[in-house]
Amino acid sequence: MKAQDVLPDDQNFAVLNGQPVRKGSVGAFLANVRVLEDTQAGEAQRQAAHEDLVALIPALEALGLFEVFELRSTALRAEVARHRAALSPAPAAAPHA
Repeated sequence: MKAQDVLPDDQNFAVLNGQPVRKGSVGAFLANVRVLEDTQAGEAQRQAAHEDLVALIPALEALGLFEVFELRSTALRAEVARHRAALSPAPAAAPHA
């Protein structure tokens, strides 16, 4: 399968599992990770990258990215897992007998 088979050149986004996923979402996520891991990045850059990264998590979840790839950084993996957990609906309470 080629990229254009998933998202044709004339389309900028697709809706997957009810979530709009824009072209460039994976690339933007990776760019934000690089900023967060850059020890020379300023606090404002790091904060903006963190906010942008978190905003991308629902789209990447819809893509299934985290089911296929594991993040190397334990801190980033934990942060993403925390936000992914917030996306999942809470399990229904068990009925009382």
